[in-house]
Amino acid sequence: MSAPSLTLNPGHDTLDTWMAVAAGAVPRLPDDARATIAQSAEAVRAIVARGEPVYGLNTGFGKLASVRIAAADLATLQTNIVLSHAAGVGPPVPKPVTRLLMALKLASLAQGASGVRPETLRLLEAMLAADIIPVIPSQGSVGASGDLAPLAHMTAAMLGVGDVFAETSTVPAAQALAAAGLTPLSLAPKEGLALLNGTQFSTAYALYALFEIQRLFKSALITGVLSTEAAKGSDAPFDARVHALRPHRGQAECADALRRLMAGSPIRASHLEGDDRVQDPYCLRCQPQVMGAALDILRSTAATLAVEANSVTDNPLIIVDGERGPVALSGGNFHAEPVAFAADIMALAVSEIGALAERRIAMLVDPALSRLPAFLTPSPGLNSGFMIPQVTAAALASENKQRAAPASIDSIPTSANQEDHVSMAAHGARRLLDMAANLRAILAIELLAACQGCDFHLPLTSSDALERVRALVRSRIPTLVEDRYLAPDIAAAEDLIVSGAVVAAAAMELPALWTEHSS
Repeated sequence: MSAPSLTLNPGHDTLDTWMAVAAGAVPRLPDDARATIAQSAEAVRAIVARGEPVYGLNTGFGKLASVRIAAADLATLQTNIVLSHAAGVGPPVPKPVTRLLMALKLASLAQGASGVRPETLRLLEAMLAADIIPVIPSQGSVGASGDLAPLAHMTAAMLGVGDVFAETSTVPAAQALAAAGLTPLSLAPKEGLALLNGTQFSTAYALYALFEIQRLFKSALITGVLSTEAAKGSDAPFDARVHALRPHRGQAECADALRRLMAGSPIRASHLEGDDRVQDPYCLRCQPQVMGAALDILRSTAATLAVEANSVTDNPLIIVDGERGPVALSGGNFHAEPVAFAADIMALAVSEIGALAERRIAMLVDPALSRLPAFLTPSPGLNSGFMIPQVTAAALASENKQRAAPASIDSIPTSANQEDHVSMAAHGARRLLDMAANLRAILAIELLAACQGCDFHLPLTSSDALERVRALVRSRIPTLVEDRYLAPDIAAAEDLIVSGAVVAAAAMELPALWTEHSS
């Protein structure tokens, strides 16, 4: 079955659009973008014809910007910058992230400020439509002067150089282009620089992580309230009157969600009176405050990335001025500091969500705190139950804490000190996928532990929403009566989370990181 087609709106696309591309939709440019693109390419021709030195059109690059390039060598100049900058290392970028990167570059160049020709973007469109996705090494960008190395590898594939993904392996780019009836690109002045300069690599990684974190955030609300039920915790900390007195938007929305998820629970009703515990531990009681703070900062990153995804970030920029003629303006839109800050903030939120979830798991397996059987097994001693899953969660939470150290505060000068401050957005964004995977596993372990804890309260049940979630889990993973090989259980729980099945089973509107239209 062919992937659905999606028409971009360059400069005005929503996060839902980029999420659809990441999920496999084939992006194409609107017909009315072609004239703008052609006008920009004509502007480059006019600038070159004037014979004035313009960075990247008829000069060298970086520290070599003062070297003037002869007219006969302008095409070679563009090819050389692509080949020389395709110097990345490391494992390949995941194919969906590269597809997103290509779509972001397509939309950026289509805004008519980069000087590329319509046929150049037609090739990029055709490669996306034919699923010709370059193999891009994931390391080598410092996030300023754009993501040069990874974008150069993307561009090299357009020239028929390097490899692209095939069904089960990789094939030479030239072979894949020929099989699709496509001709490798011959670059015109400015085009190589326009294609490899920009923040699309860092932005694609950050966006892809954001889409995963959205699903994990909602799942964490569900696993958190399930743990509250397993521990026979109180819903008083979720009372709207508490949060009205500290009116952070995210905190209030998370409290409301937790309250609704727990509403009507017979487990909660069973200990409304006669419970000698005065207050729950913070991992239960402070969920609205911690999750709400994470929600607020994640929303700020979503807004930043939405702007970045719709921006033109190469250099120089081609400005078509009707009165004075076209000009090339050298600026710094390639500096990925906004993405670096967003990635650092996302890392902090992911780390804290996981840290709180791990503390709930630790609380559940400790009989002194949860008043449940030790390690959630009916026969402690003979069986170890959830002893080591908690250790796994602790290891993952600690790993995420270490990875959450800010990347944006680091800078190493490059290009003989011409590029003397860089953002480090690339690896700041790249780490987020591993951090999200760690969080997903932590939440999977909490999902299993919380369902196991609630099993001990039978015949008492939880709320309708939470019982639907428990029924989903039990349809795939039975109660742990005695020790068994647990890795498949955790993997199955991860599948339920990553597929969105856990959130769907709750069948309740939960706070989102951005306003969703079609997710």
